[in-house]
Amino acid sequence: QVRLVESGGGSVQPGGSLRLSCAASGIIFSLCDMRWYRQAPGNERELVAAITRGGFINYADSVKGRFTISRDNAKSTTYLQMNSLKPEDTAVYYCNGQNSRTRASYWGQGTQVTVSS
Repeated sequence: QVRLVESGGGSVQPGGSLRLSCAASGIIFSLCDMRWYRQAPGNERELVAAITRGGFINYADSVKGRFTISRDNAKSTTYLQMNSLKPEDTAVYYCNGQNSRTRASYWGQGTQVTVSS
């Protein structure tokens, strides 16, 4: 059974930091490109950051310089370090993994991030 389990969300004041984790099981993690998406109320889900199986990274313009995506293949886990958080970062954050060979795509259940004073 494939599972992607996000953790690390919560409430933080503007300027604060959070670190999200996404622990995967039931997939060959090292073959997967991993992504973080977010969805705010009334908005479409948007790509925040991505890291390929080979380590290539890209970010949405809105988070460049503030967020850092990483992965630990030995732990089958991907991370999103979020610094200098802004109220507009408030959203449910979702982890996505896609097998680079089969293109099968898997989603986590999401974790809420709220940035508010």
